[in-house]
Amino acid sequence: MSVTLSTLKAMRGKGEKIAVLTCYDASFARVLDAAGVDVLLVGDSLGMVVQGHASTLPVKLAEMVYHTRCVAAGAERSFVVADLPFGSYQPSPERAFSAAARLMAAGAHMVKMEGGAVMVDTVAFLTQRGIPVCAHLGLLPQSVNQLGGYRVQGREDEAAAQLIADARALEAAGAGLVVLEMVPAALAQAVTAALSIPTIGIGAGAGCSGQVLVLYDMLGLYPHAPKFSKNFLEGSNGIEAAARAYVAAVRSGSFPAAEHSF
Repeated sequence: MSVTLSTLKAMRGKGEKIAVLTCYDASFARVLDAAGVDVLLVGDSLGMVVQGHASTLPVKLAEMVYHTRCVAAGAERSFVVADLPFGSYQPSPERAFSAAARLMAAGAHMVKMEGGAVMVDTVAFLTQRGIPVCAHLGLLPQSVNQLGGYRVQGREDEAAAQLIADARALEAAGAGLVVLEMVPAALAQAVTAALSIPTIGIGAGAGCSGQVLVLYDMLGLYPHAPKFSKNFLEGSNGIEAAARAYVAAVRSGSFPAAEHSF
């Protein structure tokens, strides 16, 4: 049966971990789908791993629509989430709806946007009009220049309290999932406990409802992988076996281990 948002919420309720990987094309979508990956995230990370840019900022909405259509064509069971790229949703809720509608028409089941309290009205606008939203807190790659680099967020008490407050506000506005990126494991666990919707961690410890990695990091394609990633292709008999190993590790709670957390 196909994975839906209701499936993911039920998994959170039962304490079953959710396995998420980024995906950018139909061929990988078929492999990851067959391996049991619950959610395929068409991430704007494609700007870095596919297009070769230094950040996600150059990615255009038309490119996200194209890659979403490709992934949706290859996925049969998995839930497809697509990133709203930089500049496509920040100006107004109406602009966000227009961009999100294009991604949904391309086959996305949900859109993802970065930002805390400033995005609450936009989340409400979209969800009230039938577009499911995944929020994204902690390290915000689209704000990397303002943040001063790819740094762990929420280490100070005030910042941690603000992140928890933002997560609660986004849930109240209708967000169905929250990605927590590069925050201390204890903070991610506190956010997860404060919400009734699933949290998906990346560099946020094992206390989240699920985990996500960039596909190419999971396959060990880069010599300088981030601290929170692991090469699952090493020791596996091919890409599908690596994806199955990743899913199994997330489900069992063995990934992420302490060395992958902050």
